[in-house]
Amino acid sequence: MRDSGRLPVVIVGGLHSDARREVVDRLLRTVPGSVAVHHDLATAAEGTVRRLVRDASGDLSLGEAPLVNDCACCALREDLVPELERLAGIGPARLAIVELWDSVEPRAMAEVVVAHGGEVLELTNVMTAVDPALVLPCLGNGDDLAEVGLAAAATDRRTVGDTWARQLEYAPVLALVDSAAADEEDHALLAQLHPTARQVSAGSPQLGRLAFAGFDVEAAAAAQPPACALLPQEAEEAGVATLVWHRHRPFHPERLHRALEDLCCAAARSRGRFWLADRPDTLLAWDAAGGALCVESAGPWLASLPDAAWDMVPPVRRAAAALDWHPEHGDRCQHLVFTSPGLDRDGLARLLESCLLTDTEYAAGPEAWKQLPAPFGPLLDPIS
Repeated sequence: MRDSGRLPVVIVGGLHSDARREVVDRLLRTVPGSVAVHHDLATAAEGTVRRLVRDASGDLSLGEAPLVNDCACCALREDLVPELERLAGIGPARLAIVELWDSVEPRAMAEVVVAHGGEVLELTNVMTAVDPALVLPCLGNGDDLAEVGLAAAATDRRTVGDTWARQLEYAPVLALVDSAAADEEDHALLAQLHPTARQVSAGSPQLGRLAFAGFDVEAAAAAQPPACALLPQEAEEAGVATLVWHRHRPFHPERLHRALEDLCCAAARSRGRFWLADRPDTLLAWDAAGGALCVESAGPWLASLPDAAWDMVPPVRRAAAALDWHPEHGDRCQHLVFTSPGLDRDGLARLLESCLLTDTEYAAGPEAWKQLPAPFGPLLDPIS
């Protein structure tokens, strides 16, 4: 139990709705006086989001929040903090459990609670509920959320796989439910996807204690950008492997572009940062799950900035660059991580190596590199 005078709030999210419900139920029983708040975005087609408040004994109240700009997730953002503040004001609740709807990502809601909770609310942890047997099926699902009825807004273009990956990788606590269908491979995959997470059984007494463990929303946000992300390390267990591929030579843009489909399908999950020869100043982010790949600019490499601009760069970004500094290229590098059951490490490494500049191309120098074909242009350059 915290002693700040504010209402402790723990967020429980995840695509596995049955697992999420079980974790929330366990918390309600484990922490006397706790209440759970759940916004059901499935009712968005009716123009509202339905809000349910319950405790261990059953339902306490049912309400509705209107959509905001035709967006169910926006309605959740607008309604969540006022509802939590109302609960804080009417009784001595020991813990408020925010049970997120299936496709809602915990980062956005954690930042809403911290930004608007003021002196009333204290975010004490974030958990993702996991059925280990469903980790790979969800991660490998390339369907758009809209296709499976899980879109949070009309403009929602996320996929099941990339949404699940972010839910899994953001939370410092993974609450696992018992699953007879789960095997060693499932658990090894989970451990390699998020090796720094605290894994706890939903039935463990530790679950209630971890709800009050504390959460630093700024540190969690700083760990997300590809330039600073604490990516997994090399690993191999129970048929699951993680390959960390790191080089200080740029990619040939055309050869990499031709290899994209094979690369993004080579692993259940891949992420990191990379460097194209024709874009020497741009740090590019790589994010793939479910056979779908997102490539986008993540700002400049620090080596491309004037010295005076470094003071405006967050310390965590400077520290990450210093750890990877090259005497010629600075922080420019390839740092890609691939995790999957049955990963073909050697074949994947050969394919990646074939996409780098050859010795002759590399020797031609940066000015020549800028003249190489630019197939990534339509993807990376904004339309004027």
